Amino acid sequence: MSFELVTMGLCAGLFFGMLLLSEIGRRIGAARLKRDPAAGKEGSAAEAAVFALLGLLIAFTFSGAASRFHDRRLMIAKESNAIGTAYLRVDLLAPDAQSRVRELFRKYVDLRATVYRAAADEAETKARLAAGESLQREIWQASLSAAVSPTAAPSAGMLMPPALNAMIDITTTRAVATQTHPPMVIYLLLGALCLVGALLVGHGAASAERRHWFYPVLFSAMLSTTVFVIVDIEYPRLGLIRVDAADQVLLDLRKSMQ
Repeated sequence: MSFELVTMGLCAGLFFGMLLLSEIGRRIGAARLKRDPAAGKEGSAAEAAVFALLGLLIAFTFSGAASRFHDRRLMIAKESNAIGTAYLRVDLLAPDAQSRVRELFRKYVDLRATVYRAAADEAETKARLAAGESLQREIWQASLSAAVSPTAAPSAGMLMPPALNAMIDITTTRAVATQTHPPMVIYLLLGALCLVGALLVGHGAASAERRHWFYPVLFSAMLSTTVFVIVDIEYPRLGLIRVDAADQVLLDLRKSMQ
């Protein structure tokens, strides 16, 4: 089952769960009011604390997800710049080795531009990452051999290794970034607070003589949609909100290598 369907299913379950808790809260509140008409004045401080905590947690998770989304796009641009710099310095290598090194770079960019496109298939992603590491070793060995050749530019040995190091290091940074997410307990706490908030909304509406569905439905829809967007942004290679467009900078770099 796809990530989108799973996320939508969970958020739909949260939506209906909040509606159910809202109705339960209304019935609990109505029963309390029958026993004690002054009971509706209690609990305002507790409700304020719950909703304040809910708002804080939503702000925290949304801000973190958006920040990581931006960082992942930025890292793709940084990798493109690192590869582009290393590719330009191939001109410093021995002329007879430049053709092979450039071809290795082309293969490497082709791979890196698509390495995370199949993120849902963990085995395929691992295979592409392993293939990228193999190409890195080939580029490193071929470049260093060509840099110490008598026909290479005098500065090749000083300029080429740092550029290759930067190109290789950014792949580790990107790999770690794709696996960096908040602990699952935070999402569980967020869902639990949404349900408790719905219970309190229903409890607060108990004093009304008629049942009004507009506010509970609106409250449940807004919060469940917000949770969906937060989770979707947090996994930008799996959901509807994606960073795939940022891969275009690598594709543009590949075109410039023709």
